[in-house]
Amino acid sequence: MIRKKLIAGNWKMNKTSADAVQLAQDLVTEIGKVVDIDIVICPPFTSLESVGKAIDGSTVKLGAQNMHHEASGAFTGEISAPMLRAFFATHVILGHSERRQYFAETDAAVNKKVIAALKNQLRPILCVGETLAEREAGSTLKVVQTQLEAGLEGVSKDLATSVVIAYEPVWAIGTGKVATTEQAQEVHAFIRTLLTKLFGEQVAQKVRILYGGSMKPANAPELLAQKDIDGGLIGGASLETRSFVDLVKAAVAAK
Repeated sequence: MIRKKLIAGNWKMNKTSADAVQLAQDLVTEIGKVVDIDIVICPPFTSLESVGKAIDGSTVKLGAQNMHHEASGAFTGEISAPMLRAFFATHVILGHSERRQYFAETDAAVNKKVIAALKNQLRPILCVGETLAEREAGSTLKVVQTQLEAGLEGVSKDLATSVVIAYEPVWAIGTGKVATTEQAQEVHAFIRTLLTKLFGEQVAQKVRILYGGSMKPANAPELLAQKDIDGGLIGGASLETRSFVDLVKAAVAAK
């Protein structure tokens, strides 16, 4: 089973609308015709519409960084799946460690979002991963298993292949620390095993698992060469044209 590599850029709370459009246009110029791998960029909500227009006609896809599980209602400050679809977004990052850490998102809340995203033809990028304390306590696989199984609760076999999993060791996000290639592959393989138990071998082999812990052009080739690492969820390196383009090229070379 050859899974198509996926490089997703999470811009987090960065870029004004004008800056976001400029970056999107630069990326379209450089990688807007790439078809060998999938490319998704996830700007802040304020730039979704303008970035969507900037990448229109290219192979770059639009993603959001979060959403509410309800379709509409009295949820001040929230954004729904139908609103994202109206901007032609195709992906949404859910359960990012920053959402769990700073906004107290629980596995149950993340699961509701996953279900709502799938109902609205959005592909969830479901994030799982352990903190430094959890890794040092030897709880990595237990934490990942709990988050993954809870996040995918109620997801049917038919829809499971629309979900992308992102393994992000929390201790390696924005810290400059990176899991060794062996550490990353070990957890990715473990996730693939869990997916096999949940959905069967055939489905598990189709689900893409991204690495989300400080992937950069320097370490990307080695990470992307691993059997179960199907791409990257990129933070800091997605905010600059050159580094993101280099990551895309690394994924194309590794396909």
